[in-house]
This record gives sequence, C-alpha cells and structure tokens, in this order.
Amino acid sequence: MSRKIKFFDPDIFLFVVLSLLLISHFLNFLPESFDIPLLVSFSLLGTLPVVLSALRSFKDRKISISLLASIALIASILAKEWSSAVFINLMLTSARIFDRYTRNQARRAIESLLKLQPEKVRVKRGEDIVEESVEKLKVGDLIIIETGQRVPADCSVEDGQASVDQSALTGESAPISKQKGDKLFSSTLLVSGSVIAKAEKVGKDTTLNKIVELVEQSQQFKAGIHTLADTFTTRYIIITLIGSIIIYLFSKDLILILSVLLVACADDIAVAIPMAFLAAIGVAAKRGVIIKGASFLEGITKVKVLVLDKTGTLTKGKLKVEQIVAFENYTEEDVVQYAAIGEFFSMHPAAKAITMYAKKRGTQFKKPDRTHEIPGKGITVMYKDKQLVAGKIGFLQELGIPMTKHQINQVMTVKNEGMNTTVIGYDKKIIGFLGLADELRPGIKEDLAQLKERGIERQVMLTGDNEKVAQKVAKELGITDYHANLLPEEKLTFVKKYLSSKYKVAMVGDGVNDAAALTLADIGIAMGAIGSDAAIEASDVALMKDDFSKIAEVIDLGKYTMRIAHQDFLIWGIVNVIGFALVFGKVIGPQGAAAFNFITDFLPFFNSLRLFRLHLKKVQ
Repeated sequence: MSRKIKFFDPDIFLFVVLSLLLISHFLNFLPESFDIPLLVSFSLLGTLPVVLSALRSFKDRKISISLLASIALIASILAKEWSSAVFINLMLTSARIFDRYTRNQARRAIESLLKLQPEKVRVKRGEDIVEESVEKLKVGDLIIIETGQRVPADCSVEDGQASVDQSALTGESAPISKQKGDKLFSSTLLVSGSVIAKAEKVGKDTTLNKIVELVEQSQQFKAGIHTLADTFTTRYIIITLIGSIIIYLFSKDLILILSVLLVACADDIAVAIPMAFLAAIGVAAKRGVIIKGASFLEGITKVKVLVLDKTGTLTKGKLKVEQIVAFENYTEEDVVQYAAIGEFFSMHPAAKAITMYAKKRGTQFKKPDRTHEIPGKGITVMYKDKQLVAGKIGFLQELGIPMTKHQINQVMTVKNEGMNTTVIGYDKKIIGFLGLADELRPGIKEDLAQLKERGIERQVMLTGDNEKVAQKVAKELGITDYHANLLPEEKLTFVKKYLSSKYKVAMVGDGVNDAAALTLADIGIAMGAIGSDAAIEASDVALMKDDFSKIAEVIDLGKYTMRIAHQDFLIWGIVNVIGFALVFGKVIGPQGAAAFNFITDFLPFFNSLRLFRLHLKKVQ
C-alpha cells in the first residue's frame, strides 16, 4: 500500500516564516524600510482566510473563535499594531498544526498496522503456486502462509497449524494456536508453523480496514464536555465582545480593547479538548479497544447500571456436553447423532458444543434438508422426510410432542443441577436429551468487583437459560438482580426498564445475539468483536479480545481523559485571569498581550498531548 509523501506543508511553512519575522522585528535584524512592509504584508495575508472562516461560520449560524480572532486582527490593523496581528496569525497557525497533528496521531495509532500487510502473497492456483500482488487477492483464493509472514487477508485455515501473534489487532501478547477451521485476521503474524488458508475478506472488507475506518469516524462524534467547550467558547466570545464594547464606551481606549481581545482569543481550549479525546481513542485502539466516539468515552464514566448477558460474557460461552440421556429404544449414540443433525446450522453456543462433541466422539451425521430456527426456543429440521426437533422442553411441548411424567422429571432434574438441557424429538417422539454445562470466566468475580469500585451501582444479568442455571451463576458472582428464560426480544424490555436520564446504562454482550439490546443501551459493549462485523456495527465500544477486564480499563481511560479536559479548562481560566490582570494593570499592551496568549496557548495543548504517552493498563 503506497502513500504519498507530503513535501510541503503550508501551515508549517507559515509558522516558520511568521516566527522568523517576529524574531527579526524584535531583534531589529532588518531595517524599518523592510521590516514594516513585511509585517503589514503578512498581517493582511493572514487576516483574509480568518475573516472568510468567520463569515462561513456566521452563515451557518455559528459563532466560532474565528470571529473573535477576526475582530482582533482587524483592530490590530486599524491600530497599526502589525506585530500583534502577526502574533495572532502565528497563534492560529499553531492551533491548526496541533489539531492536525492530533488527528493524524489518532489515526496513525492503528493505521500504521496497514504497513504490516504484505505486498506479495503466495496463492495456490490449481497445482501451481504463484506469487502475486496482495491487491489481486480474491475471496476464495487459497493462500500459503509460513513462519515469519503476515496474514494478507481475513481467512480460515484449510490445512496446517500455526501459532499466531494477534497483538496488532487485539493488544494481547500471547500467541494463539490456530488449526483447521480457525480464523486468521489480516496483519497478524505467524510466529511458528505454516498454513494453507482460504481468503474470506480482502482489501477494504478486512477486520483491520474496518477498524481504521471506525477510528476515522470516531473523530466526528463529540463528547458532552467537547460540546460544552464549543458552547462555552460561543458564550465567551459574545460576553467578550459585549464587554469590550462597554469598556470602549467608557474608556475610548482602542489599545486597551485590542489588548483585551488579544488575551481573550480562546483557540487553545477549542483545540485542546477534542485533542484529549482523539488521543484517548487512539490509545484505546492500540490496546485492541475500539471506541466509536468521544461521547461514548465520556458516557462510560457515567454508567451506573451494567446489564450483562450471561453466556459468553460472564461465562466462557463454551458449553460442554456433560450428560446424555436416551429414552425408549434409542441409544446415547442415537441421541448425539440426531442432536448434531438438528443443530447443524445453528450458531447458538449449545449447538456448537453439541456438534463439536459429536465430531470428537466420532459420531457420523449429515446436514439436514430444511431448517427453521426460533431464537431462544429451538430449531426444527427435516431429516429423512420426518421432523427432527432440538431445543427447550417447552418448545417440544408447544409442537405437541408427547412426553411422559417420568421423562419430564428427568429433564427437570438435570436442569435443577444447574445445567442447560437440549431435548431431542424425532418423528413426533422424544428420543432423549443432553445436559450441557458452562464455566465462569476466570477472574470474572474480581472484574465485577472492580466495576463496582468504579461507580457501577447495579449489575443485572440477563439469560435465556433456565432459572436454576441463572440462580447458580448469579449466586457464585454475587449478582442479586437477574432474569432467566428470556427470549432475545425480551432482553430489550429489561434494557428499556433501566434506561434513565439521570445516569447511563451499559449493556455487555457478544454483539451477535444481543445486537438489538446493545444498540438500545446508552453504551453497547461487544466482547470479542474481532472477526464479527455484526458485533462491531452494533456496539459503541468493541473489545477486539474476549477480555472482560478491559471494561474497567476503558472506564479508567474515560475518567483520566475527563480529568485532562477539566485541567485544560482550569489552565485556560487561570491564564486568562492573569492575562486580563496584566492588561488592566497596564503591564502589557497589544504586543505583550499577543505574545502572552501565544506562549500560554501551548499549556493546554501539552496537557492534552500527555494522553499520547499513556498506556491503557497504567491509567490511574
């Protein structure tokens, strides 16, 4: 991927020229016959684009800092304070450079990963292996990737095995073992082993490119404090202008008014606040956390209610078959075989566990003819021209499949032990069921305790599992508020119930089955979003790695960023008080006011830039 190198930057050129011009003026390097014309020329040249910017904002019914700067520039020109006008232009140029630098840094935080993508790729074409440009790669191509090489596209392993470093996307340092059927993601590195992989997403459709696109889009969404800075700046400008008019009516002192305007230019706060949030979003991206906008980074610091999907969030989401019960003349092998056929196309965690168990057991099963899944209940398929059903016991009862009291009691006994049950029916008969168990995430209890320490007052667990399973998990984790036997649409009802204008509600889920609930919550957090377009689209915060502890890290990052933003306001306020005191005390005039504003502008800028040196785990 080639990038054009920019050899000339007009803002940097202007900054250098204006700086040299001011140094030359104050040190009398040039004779007055050269010095004054240069100051006048650059004052007029720099004033025109600022005035045009102010007029454009005014046309859009916005009062921007350009308006105050324009008035200060025009007043400087009318008062023939040429060096003050040059100072203002230098100040505005600096603000533009800092603003662009921040945006570039935020994008570069992950865009640099694009450089890791290989330019060449080895593709299997029939019996031949050819090397060609990665840009020619197509979906379905078989790629050969060996130790030390980076994955050129999102793909799945067809043959071989390897250890893969995914830190480029997820921030995790430990290599992940990959074998046949596993997913590989663009830009990740094969630490050992070699594979033949089938390309599934290429070019702009890869996970990496989607992340870059999201970081770019995140720059468009303002946080509340960012919007507050805009509102404050607007009111501040109006108050400053009205105050200046009143002072002039009493004093008739244009030089004093000019000095006030020069101190009052608030371009530093207008740039420093968004700079802080963009820097934080870039820091998070490098750690495998995608935050879709500044408003979500601020919002997560105000979360008081955390709604948690159980499976895959509080638990590993990897159910294991623990018990098999067969009825009548059927065997356990029959139950496993029919269960695997029934769950063949389902993406539900229980379905995946059953099919995986059948494969490991060596059970032979074929894909069914027709299938119809009802989320939260079960699935029906046609197999050998007869209906095969897999799902909850209530689902089979709804379909009119007869069961004896003894069979129902056996299913309920296993459910009461805290297991999930998948009941199998075939040809209008119940043939047996499977009991599946899930494990809690390691350290999840401690993670939940950390979230309470960070101000989350209420934790609510939602699950489609039965009451006994939910009760067991909730008790182990110390969660008192939980709801079981929920269909996906019923989870929406509970999220709505907790929404409030007084605080924020966050929902944590996998982003696939919980997409609607994630979208409805104030802050939707998707776990393990890498490779899932649905999770990335549905969430406001996407954790690329399946790591619950990162939620606390993001809250810490949000709070740290808010603290930086408040410090910027404080620095700006103190500096302005000092500046006005110097002006009204006749200590400095227009030139001194312009120089004072220019020098002190850098204080909130540098304060915000501290975020670029931040490591997410080390936020205090």
